Amino acid sequence: MYLHRRALLAGPILAVCGAAMLPRAARAESSYAINQDVDAALSNLYDSTPAAVKLSTKAEGILVFPRIVKAGFLFGGEFGFGALRQDGQSTGYYNIAAASYGLQIGIQSFGEALFLMNGKAMTFLNSQGGWQVGVGPSVVVMDQGMARSFTTATELEDVYAFVFGQEGLMAGMGVQGSKITPYTPD
Repeated sequence: MYLHRRALLAGPILAVCGAAMLPRAARAESSYAINQDVDAALSNLYDSTPAAVKLSTKAEGILVFPRIVKAGFLFGGEFGFGALRQDGQSTGYYNIAAASYGLQIGIQSFGEALFLMNGKAMTFLNSQGGWQVGVGPSVVVMDQGMARSFTTATELEDVYAFVFGQEGLMAGMGVQGSKITPYTPD
């Protein structure tokens, strides 16, 4: 009976989302493809967010995930590929994954850029076989209001995160923890 109810709810939700609203799948074909996606994502982020440009001049590294796909119906998950940029060059490739549970339904994609501001953040990224976001360096998620009032004189945190390019529909609340791990592309 429980599975039957979930199937009945999933049909109307997918019909509302429509094929055009569904995000492209997160996949990495090669380091070349990842680098192209990272270039485009950073260009779009810098065009729309001056605070990201300011942070990029002081960051020791920028970890960019151009497309993360998140989907859920009570239980959910997200996944994406990205690259670490230092001095404009990719110095490593990573994936991000998370599982979640709670009142949630839908599918969406988005990009995420993590500006690693100091050696502590850079070291933690590659220690212990991956980084469980929320454990270790402090992370500040920059929303539009914070980004407008941000100056590099007020920069105090280890990591600043920007979420951008949201597509699709995801509603509800869930508890999750993202893990970032090194990745070797094809």
